[in-house]
Amino acid sequence: MIGLDAIQEARKRIIGHIISTPLVWSPALSHICGVAVGLKLEHYQTTGSFKLRGATNAILKLTEAERKRGVVAASTGNHGRALSHAARAIGLRATICMSRLVPENKISEVRRLGADVRIVGSSQDDAQKEAERLVDENGLVMLPPFDHPAIVAGQGTIGLEIVEAMPDVATVLVPLSGGGLAAGVAASVKAMRPNAKVIGLTMERGAAMKASLDAGGPVLVEEFPSLADSLGGGIGPDNRVTFPMCRALLDDVVLLSESEIAAGIRYAYEREREVLEGAGAVGIAALIAHKIMGLRGPVAVVLSGRNIDMDVHRRVVNGMSNPLGQKT
Repeated sequence: MIGLDAIQEARKRIIGHIISTPLVWSPALSHICGVAVGLKLEHYQTTGSFKLRGATNAILKLTEAERKRGVVAASTGNHGRALSHAARAIGLRATICMSRLVPENKISEVRRLGADVRIVGSSQDDAQKEAERLVDENGLVMLPPFDHPAIVAGQGTIGLEIVEAMPDVATVLVPLSGGGLAAGVAASVKAMRPNAKVIGLTMERGAAMKASLDAGGPVLVEEFPSLADSLGGGIGPDNRVTFPMCRALLDDVVLLSESEIAAGIRYAYEREREVLEGAGAVGIAALIAHKIMGLRGPVAVVLSGRNIDMDVHRRVVNGMSNPLGQKT
């Protein structure tokens, strides 16, 4: 379990390297929900998602010997972009392994930041196996996207900022994938506001953490194309950090359909004037679909990322039935 002390130390470490993002009130969502709703604008982060916090904390904790070896990670896109940015800032070599399901706009951004990109297989698990091979054969240092104490502590700094901006927060809605964000935010929020509820939000198909929580341990899931592509991938069969934390700290996990996620993206753009990727819009999606039972306010909604392919975004906003352009 990552505690409040580690999260506060992470905050001191990464200050000056990341943006302390604003939390703004949403009159429209507050009216819909009947309670005060605030939006944590983490998609304003330098690399377009919350991932920069954990990646920066992990990079800055490396020893000099580890830095010389270079770092490697599997990613669905946003962690790879964040790790590449953080590594380049201090002159490290980064290798990012991604599957063919990762959108091209995210792959191109990782390449732009100078990382060595490996496209392997059709799942996050395939990409992870390639990253492990590079650790074994080339001696690179693994910095995974979620199941790592420094990553979780870095993401937990979002929770510190939420409580500072909303001292009486009663509910926090947070996107849930491998659990780095959800575990970190829940750890910091509940340490300071034990009665607050933290609810994880994910897509209906291929939700690895939800399936693992239901099974009582990490399980493999099939990955599917989704508007919430950043929430795809497994949690790892040897998960040691985020699974036990999510099991202990999350009050509920809510699943969202692709049409509900699309509605969240559309609402964010039309009513909040925010461009969000599917993973970043799941909190809004859950609220407008009234999927949070017994909602208590005030509510903080983490908008985790904006790195959506803009052609996909246009198709969603225009209400097209097949925004991902999949063959039918």
